[in-house]
Amino acid sequence: MSELVIEGLRASVDGQEILTGVDVTVKSGEVHAVMGPNGSGKSTLSHVIAGRPGYEVLGGSVKIDDVELLTLSAWQRAEAGLFLAMQYPTEVPGVALRDLLRASAGTSDDADVIEQRMRAEAARIGFDEKFLERPLNVDLSGGEKKRNETLQLGVLQPKFAILDELDSGLDVDALRLVSSRVEEATEEDGLGVLAITHYSRLFEQLRPDVVHVFAAGRIQETGGAELATELESTGYERWTEPAQTSSEAAAADPFADPLA
Repeated sequence: MSELVIEGLRASVDGQEILTGVDVTVKSGEVHAVMGPNGSGKSTLSHVIAGRPGYEVLGGSVKIDDVELLTLSAWQRAEAGLFLAMQYPTEVPGVALRDLLRASAGTSDDADVIEQRMRAEAARIGFDEKFLERPLNVDLSGGEKKRNETLQLGVLQPKFAILDELDSGLDVDALRLVSSRVEEATEEDGLGVLAITHYSRLFEQLRPDVVHVFAAGRIQETGGAELATELESTGYERWTEPAQTSSEAAAADPFADPLA
């Protein structure tokens, strides 16, 4: 049993504090949903945990088991068992998905095992094997990029995955396949998930154990799966600070989607 433990995490961009003290613990096999108003810092949270440059960590800790991630580079965090499915996956011209996955897997598995996993994962999410030879995310639709991310998740088998708006850009059928595959990973591999989203539709297949309301840079309330449905009907007004509008929070983070 592994744990992703976030304690007192504070971070800023250009001198403005965006994360104001985040506390959450995700255990193996658990799905934690993070839902909140636009510009509340949800994507910032994913970037800081994954080690994206441009943020200043002001305090706190992020650990997988006994490994402190905040002192590690992004690739070392991945090596420790962390995976980030990005809201806007990066295009990498000249690097095929197959080559990326072979390099990312390192020496822990031989090439034949990785090849079998790639083909199996492509079939599970309805992703044409031709994309294995294509430059990573180049000229792909939004939905194809999200399936690409999901295939990587299945092949690399991390301990924990942060899903930053995995459902954006997916049609109904693709969303069902992708979210079902992540749910299966929680059951088959003990994957722990921190899923950032606006909509409860993601959780029709990917069943959350815990739902967190994220506003003003921290978790404001925690509840069960029913909270996700409630939020879609009631909104986030009671957790939004009048002193900081969504546009102000989004402007403070140049890496974040202003609607995330």
